[in-house]
Amino acid sequence: MTSFVKEAELSHDPIHGYIAYTGRQHVPDGETSEADIIQHPWVQRLRYIHQLQTAWWVFPTAEHTRFQHVLGAMHLASRSIDRLYDSLVHACQNQGQSVPSQGYVETLVRMAGLLHDVGHGPFGHFLDDHFLSPFGLTHETLGAQIIQSQLGSLLANLRQNPNSRMQESERLDPAQVAWLIQRPKSNAADEGPMWLRFLRSLLSGIYTIDNMDFVLRDAYMTGYSTMSFDIERLLHYSFFSEQGLTIHDRGLNALLRFMAARSELFRAVYFHREVRAIDLQLTDLFAESKDLLFAGNPAENLDAYLDFTEASLLVDAGRWQQSEDARIRSLGQQWHQLLRQQMVWRMVCQRNLVFGEQDSEAASIFSDPDSVERRVRQQLPPEAKDIPLRVDIPRHIYRPHTRGPARNQNFLYNADRDEIRTLADNQLFRHLPISQRVCRVYAHDHQFAKLIASALDSLLGPNQLDDLTNM
Repeated sequence: MTSFVKEAELSHDPIHGYIAYTGRQHVPDGETSEADIIQHPWVQRLRYIHQLQTAWWVFPTAEHTRFQHVLGAMHLASRSIDRLYDSLVHACQNQGQSVPSQGYVETLVRMAGLLHDVGHGPFGHFLDDHFLSPFGLTHETLGAQIIQSQLGSLLANLRQNPNSRMQESERLDPAQVAWLIQRPKSNAADEGPMWLRFLRSLLSGIYTIDNMDFVLRDAYMTGYSTMSFDIERLLHYSFFSEQGLTIHDRGLNALLRFMAARSELFRAVYFHREVRAIDLQLTDLFAESKDLLFAGNPAENLDAYLDFTEASLLVDAGRWQQSEDARIRSLGQQWHQLLRQQMVWRMVCQRNLVFGEQDSEAASIFSDPDSVERRVRQQLPPEAKDIPLRVDIPRHIYRPHTRGPARNQNFLYNADRDEIRTLADNQLFRHLPISQRVCRVYAHDHQFAKLIASALDSLLGPNQLDDLTNM
């Protein structure tokens, strides 16, 4: 990739090497530099939100934050556009549609990569489920609001990146950045121009600038793998066809390896038994104390949300045990227990469940933890029926976007037939599972572990038993 700004600023990264961005001294007066966005408080706050949610308590070297990740995603945006821009132009022109300059497209996707996590709060996706959702929010919808209301004027004056410059008539549209970072909706099939819809697959699809970075980064930082998949080959064999983001069949094995690495990270890291035990404890704590942590709807109080990070939350909660208020003091003692790694829940048994194309996952009892808990308790002896139990069933979608509004984001080019088809039509791809669930039962101790395991096994059919209790 040829550098447009010869004196770009450089940030050294253990995953990607040098990451270039434009500094204040590299742009004319009146223009925004990328450093202005990177150094903005909304981006800098990501330094205080761990990338690995609660897994950093289990994997001591995984102290990396959302900040390093978004810089990596921004870098991969440039790598992707360098590879894909010509095919994007060709595909759109064949349909009679024009495409903005490479400078515009690259700058747009770089900013989407940099800002796609700007709406995250403490503990990342955990906060979506346990705090934002009652307000009808996700970190993506909140991030879209932040991009347009807090960063819009800066983004509109951004004119170049380290590799290319926009045409004089072009101005970056913050609404397009906000649109790119949000998942497609069911009625979004024909929304926006063709080139913009195609670019969305770089943020929401099977392999994206987001998940390619976090798979490489999380695998490296946890010690799982120093190079978990072949990103060079994956990008080399990718292009835009008239259908959308397409991978040549010579790159299919690289894609399958990426999907396997991503799936293994979910099993071994994100869904690690101790990580999920922490999440169970955190769930209880959050339910009881979230009104003390943040008052009201974050979308209506962005100034306060700006300062709401893991650092602020853990410091505040850690001081509650000194409060004169009995409720706050009790909560503070429980938070102190968590901060001291005094875990309440212990995994007593685990079973893995794999769902294929023909399986009715939604109809399975293992889509509802409460139902599983009730059924397990029914089979325990009287002395064990009322012991503290929690059933946890995290779900990983192995084949993202094979269903739903974004199912046509990724395609495969078959060289032998010189044709492009959906990935799901490929025989190798079709044999991959749709999703995986890990069903675990937690208790305060292992006194009734064998009885609980037997009760859980009785709920599973013979084809679903997969005893992997040492994960």
